[in-house]
Amino acid sequence: MAKLGPTGDKAWMFGAKKGSLYFEWTADGSTVNSVYSTAPLPAGPNARMAVRACFDVDNGAGGYTVTFYTAPSISGTWTQLGEPVTGAGTTRIYDSFASVTVGSQTSFALTPSRGKVHAAQIRNGINGVIVANPDFTAQPPGVRAFTDSAGRPWSLSTNANINNRRVRFVGEVSEWPSEWDVSGQDVYTAVKAAGLLRRLNQGASPIKSTMTRRIPSLAPLAYWPMEEGANATKAYSPLETVKDMQAEGFTWAAVDTLIGSSALPTVGSTSILRGVVPRPSGNPTSWHVEFVYNASSVTSTLRSVMKIASSGTVREWALQLSTGTARIYGTNEDGAVIVNDSWVIGSDLYDGRWNRWQFIVDTSGNSAYYLSQWINVGGAGGAVAGQPYAGTIGRVLDVHSPETGFSQDLSGMALGHVGVFSPLSTTSYNNVDIGLRGEAAGTRMMRLAAEESIPFVLFGDTDRQARVGPQKPATVLDILGDAADADGGILYEQREAAALIYRDTETLYNQPVRLALNYGTPGHISPPFKPSDDDQYLRNEITVTRRDGTSAVDSLDVGPLSTQAPPSGVGRYQDSKDINFYTDDQPAQMASWLVYMGTWDEARYPTVHVDLSAGVSLTDDATAVDVGDRVTISNPPAWLPPDLIDLLTQGYTEVIGLYDWDITFNCTPGGPWSHIAQVGASRADTAGSTLNTAVSATSTSLSIATGSGPVWVDSATYPSDFPFDVLMAGERMTVTAISGLTSPQTFTVVRSVNGVSKAQSAGAAIRLFAPSYVAL
Repeated sequence: MAKLGPTGDKAWMFGAKKGSLYFEWTADGSTVNSVYSTAPLPAGPNARMAVRACFDVDNGAGGYTVTFYTAPSISGTWTQLGEPVTGAGTTRIYDSFASVTVGSQTSFALTPSRGKVHAAQIRNGINGVIVANPDFTAQPPGVRAFTDSAGRPWSLSTNANINNRRVRFVGEVSEWPSEWDVSGQDVYTAVKAAGLLRRLNQGASPIKSTMTRRIPSLAPLAYWPMEEGANATKAYSPLETVKDMQAEGFTWAAVDTLIGSSALPTVGSTSILRGVVPRPSGNPTSWHVEFVYNASSVTSTLRSVMKIASSGTVREWALQLSTGTARIYGTNEDGAVIVNDSWVIGSDLYDGRWNRWQFIVDTSGNSAYYLSQWINVGGAGGAVAGQPYAGTIGRVLDVHSPETGFSQDLSGMALGHVGVFSPLSTTSYNNVDIGLRGEAAGTRMMRLAAEESIPFVLFGDTDRQARVGPQKPATVLDILGDAADADGGILYEQREAAALIYRDTETLYNQPVRLALNYGTPGHISPPFKPSDDDQYLRNEITVTRRDGTSAVDSLDVGPLSTQAPPSGVGRYQDSKDINFYTDDQPAQMASWLVYMGTWDEARYPTVHVDLSAGVSLTDDATAVDVGDRVTISNPPAWLPPDLIDLLTQGYTEVIGLYDWDITFNCTPGGPWSHIAQVGASRADTAGSTLNTAVSATSTSLSIATGSGPVWVDSATYPSDFPFDVLMAGERMTVTAISGLTSPQTFTVVRSVNGVSKAQSAGAAIRLFAPSYVAL
């Protein structure tokens, strides 16, 4: 929601950004100030919630304060989200003439809402009088304009609409088979439709390298990637207005070590190239030529790596290398030398690593000058040299090899991605030459989806997502999947549109319950309902390899699901993953996380069937559940463990008929995701604690001995840490107090919290009922 016009007439904007609430304002109509909530929004896709920002421009302490809140609905009850955000200096909100918008405003690039907006409010002052109060749920479907209860007129934009539909599927029809009865009087078509993934998988071919994808989009005058196949006879131009480059005598696809490129050719003593450059509009005031090369050695004789023909005072530029020396050599139309400058260079420009060579010709006032720059691909850069010269810069006519071919001294040098720019554009190759490695997983997905015109929605904060390795030629879905694997989230199809969604790992942690089912309530759980206590997902030793990098192994070596031979453990259940990570530190983290997930000791409930014909009251909550949401089942039957069944949905099937409506959720254990440690809000377990003395089923005082871990907190020193729940031999207890600072300690407990009542034997292990775990 916003009141923002063009620069000079901006006021404020309130929304969600990077998984948090976000508020920005201007005091002068132009200069933007902004704050984020200190805690993330406690919900994922399809969550219904109200959000609020209260802005105190003068908090009485010489500053301002923004406080964020959430609530089940706009009528409350409001819960503060994180801590109040304060800033130095009092402020104000600029009195803009702009209209208030909800959901979308293209003039300031606020993207449309990702869901439905039910209502909005603006108050004059914190908890002050309501001055705008659009309630979209009170309007009949299809209405395009209305006046709210505060007297404010509202109108809908072209792409917005008010409706009461519950969208269950949006897809693309892939089959239209015609059928008819024997009489031919009844002709019909049973269409088959699927989401976006089906089309993206149909005949998918690898996309081009990151260099070839980006550079042509930056308006070069000419560009030749030279990523040709082994039998090529020329170098293709991806620009329609530019002819293919003459290229003879090359060994094509010979070197495949430049991360941002497909394989490039090497030159020999008979290799000749020439690429003609179209005339730019107007008279250029600057231009530059850039290319990549990899020379494993050079000799003491200067040899031309590239030549450039221009229409300026210097008609031919020669870019030359020798051992320890680089030279720029320029001649006029009569062959007279205009420029002849040499510099001492390091061996990093010809020792077998990839370099970019930028040759720039520019003007400064009435003077012309040239600049030669070498950039080590993936490194800090090489030498930089520049000089003025008398004359005009002209324009680039062509780029070419020496007329008789490259020198034998340069045989084996790899060459490619020759680009010509006017005006100069020296950042065009930046990062794409290293395959954009280091991008956040979500950033890669959003960029690639935009490049491929794939509708895409991201849930999560890219600043907190895993970084991915280089993007190499592969299918779009493979690259998207690589990024999802590196971050550990879920990539799936959007239900309300033909689009993809990525839900990052953090949006899966410690979620609120989206659908709370009760086995004892008729209509909540329909058959089949069968737990599966098996080893289908058991993995207690994982090897994770960073693609083209190091490996890490993690295992669980102690406990009932450990790698120890039975009966001490279950033996080895091994698995391996190859993941496109950015650094060699990431495999160890992922291996540990996968072992944690693979040894979660809990029965699986593969499917949960909800019959909405029988459980009509569940309709709103059940149809809001999406992939990755949390579902719980309370009050399980007596023959199952008594604790809450905690699940994470991985997908669902849905059947809608005339008289039935069935949703069957595919689930995995939710426990691993629901016990993630949070700073200041989580409790660590104390390892090795046991019952020191046997007790009866009703005793409320327990003597607890601590093993290798620290002693438990005592209630006298840490009263705010009580109560909390523990588990002992299947019985859940609530600890209301602990006395003693050394082992053994005395616990005061409430027994049989989960209905299990039993005498406890000495030596019984005691642990937190819901311990917290460090996240990925």
